[in-house]
Amino acid sequence: MKQPRTVYVGNLPSDASVDELLSQVRFGPIDSVKILPEKSCAFISFLDPHTASAFHSDAVMRKVRLHDQDLKIGWGKPSAVPPAIILAVNQTGATRNVYLGNLDEDFTEQSLRDELSRFGPIDQVKIVRDKNIGFVHFLSIATAIKVVQTLASEPEWAGRRVNYGKDRCAYVPKNQHQQQQHNMAAAAMGSIAAAQFGGFGGFGVNGSPDPNAQPGNRTIYLGNIHPDTTIEDICNSIRGGILQQIRYIPEKHICFVTFVDPACALAFYQSATFQGIALHNRRLKIGWGKSSGPTSPGIAMVVQSGGSRNVYIGNIEDFETYTEAKLREDFGEYGDLELVNLLPAKNCAFCNFTNIANAIKAIEGMKSNKDYQNLKISFGKDRCGGAPRQMGRNNNFDYPRGQSHQNSHNNFGTGSPFPDGGYPDGIGLIEFSDDFAEGPGAGALVLDESVAQEEQHNKSF
Repeated sequence: MKQPRTVYVGNLPSDASVDELLSQVRFGPIDSVKILPEKSCAFISFLDPHTASAFHSDAVMRKVRLHDQDLKIGWGKPSAVPPAIILAVNQTGATRNVYLGNLDEDFTEQSLRDELSRFGPIDQVKIVRDKNIGFVHFLSIATAIKVVQTLASEPEWAGRRVNYGKDRCAYVPKNQHQQQQHNMAAAAMGSIAAAQFGGFGGFGVNGSPDPNAQPGNRTIYLGNIHPDTTIEDICNSIRGGILQQIRYIPEKHICFVTFVDPACALAFYQSATFQGIALHNRRLKIGWGKSSGPTSPGIAMVVQSGGSRNVYIGNIEDFETYTEAKLREDFGEYGDLELVNLLPAKNCAFCNFTNIANAIKAIEGMKSNKDYQNLKISFGKDRCGGAPRQMGRNNNFDYPRGQSHQNSHNNFGTGSPFPDGGYPDGIGLIEFSDDFAEGPGAGALVLDESVAQEEQHNKSF
């Protein structure tokens, strides 16, 4: 049976535009969009079934809304991409976005829409006036192909460049490029480390082989945790992989850490077992939690695009208003926070959630919060995705709680105090500041687990 590439979107408000709908789509490229106003629904067909699955997962998780209505997300009928479309995409880079160059000042977005709507429905028209270029997104690649082929032979378009641009739904914003590189480096690092360490291993509480030590497991068990330990302390001890979720159960002195990438979880397990991790002068027990299954396609693609559990808040001028307490209260509505870090010198702050899914929801939700309309909100870097410390170094130091807050190198993506949003000279992908309790880790990719799965984790030890 063919994997579907078409996503059904229902309960569309009658006054919602195509532009508004597709602005909710962060995956692409899209092959075609079919709107059925009389049935209040739409069908979005992607070129690739995996991309369709990622959007479907993301939309269900975020509970997408338009005009205060929850959209219904489902699947359309399986279908194949037309051979002519595949050929045009492979040979000419065809997309549903038509690029227009050398535009006269007389052209406006409305005049372009009026001129080109003869070819088919239009999603969005944008003119970059200082460069005299324009972009017209149609509802299908087939329509865009027709436009490019036809305008090339029309006299009024002679001397103007007509080509294909990037599908806006597949575009990664520039302010996420550095986070994207950081996440990719973390994933690659985890794969390399896991290969160096070899296969799975682990023993249960009675010295018998751990049944959870299976390929593909992304969840690490940490036990024997000191009562004074905070979830921030635990995250400060983890390096080497982007985390999907951290679930700390202080009354049981245990924690479950789920990486996005199973290779990173394996590398962290092997490295932590070899080197040991101590918090508050107590050595942690390292094991495997019950497998959380494969990473959701939606979470995986968000991470590949630079997403993480860390939310960056920039352009803050008034830190008497935007206090740690306010950020905790406002962002805490979307889920538990592990760390809130204020950097007045850089006019920014970071809110680290314990779950990537909640960070995604927070970024979406804050768009409608009037207190944050003039602030820049995007993903920051997960500090746990930094490189593990070099092997052989003692990592059993006990650092004072909260020491990492102002001097750590954990959060910087866009708005970093370091050049290009990276790390200071001498740190890079080698090691992080001693502001953190030391501990190894390994690279990553991840998704939201259900409470039932988490309870299964608890019962495994």
